[in-house]
Amino acid sequence: MPKIVNHEERREQLAKAVWRIIQREGLEGVSVRRVAEEAGMSLGSLRHYFDSQSALLAFSMRLVSERIKKRVQSLPLDGDLRENIETLIGQIVPLDEERLAESQIWIAFSTFALTEPGLRPLSQEIHDSLREMFRKIIDSLAQSKLLKPGLDTELEAKRFHALVDGLLVHGVIAPEAMRAEEIAGIIARHLDSLLVQ
Repeated sequence: MPKIVNHEERREQLAKAVWRIIQREGLEGVSVRRVAEEAGMSLGSLRHYFDSQSALLAFSMRLVSERIKKRVQSLPLDGDLRENIETLIGQIVPLDEERLAESQIWIAFSTFALTEPGLRPLSQEIHDSLREMFRKIIDSLAQSKLLKPGLDTELEAKRFHALVDGLLVHGVIAPEAMRAEEIAGIIARHLDSLLVQ
């Protein structure tokens, strides 16, 4: 009887091999041959699933994005808007090993997408979805009358987004200098600066 292959599992296995290589060697270490070796698969099998390095990287990054979305959707959010916001943002910054790995992959992918035209649309899509998330956060604070009066909501959404992006980069580049507790503390302090006391 022929072996039944779960193609989605195989694609995820390859994506996870990409993640491991990026974590160890950076994006420079990612080639279709190296990914096939890392996944314990033949080059021909890999090419059955992905016809190019760009397609493999795009799938790998989309899988990271989907994992984060699933985590966010499964959060047990209660009635405390501020706590909910901190919990939500905590899903996209490097507060533990899993989120550190995702952050490393996101930075590597975003950098590579600058010079790889085929990856730019996905990079832009992910950026736009994050920008929209921060816009919704600020809007929900304003609608709940928790946001300090007179603040420019568009500017505050951009500022919050930029702050979190910066914390993510610092958490990846210098994790010993920007520990998880500090990242969480800076996010909390920023929220304090936005909220009516």
